Amino acid sequence: MGETKPEAVLAWDGPLSPPRRNGELVFDALWESRVFGMTMQLYERGAFAWDEFRDYLIAVIAEWDRTHDVDDPGYRYWDCWLRAFESLIAAKGLCGPAVVEDRVAELAARPAGHDH
Repeated sequence: MGETKPEAVLAWDGPLSPPRRNGELVFDALWESRVFGMTMQLYERGAFAWDEFRDYLIAVIAEWDRTHDVDDPGYRYWDCWLRAFESLIAAKGLCGPAVVEDRVAELAARPAGHDH
């Protein structure tokens, strides 16, 4: 039998805490829920350890804090999550930055409202 994978633990307090309302995760856009789902799926399949992803997320949020004012209204948690996810999958050799950039450009060129 295979090893039981440790549960991915999201921080529920502090800067790593995902947006939530009434205890439920909050996604303002479809892509946010999708990148969350992709992250969890790759983690569950053993593509990376949860601590690896958490470390990338910490680094991205810390970079935001270093380069922006505390009251900057442009902070978006899921943007940081996406950057951490993209960096991790590139570092692990799962998907290179050029592939991600090409796919983002392809999706961005689609008409408004075409979300898949």
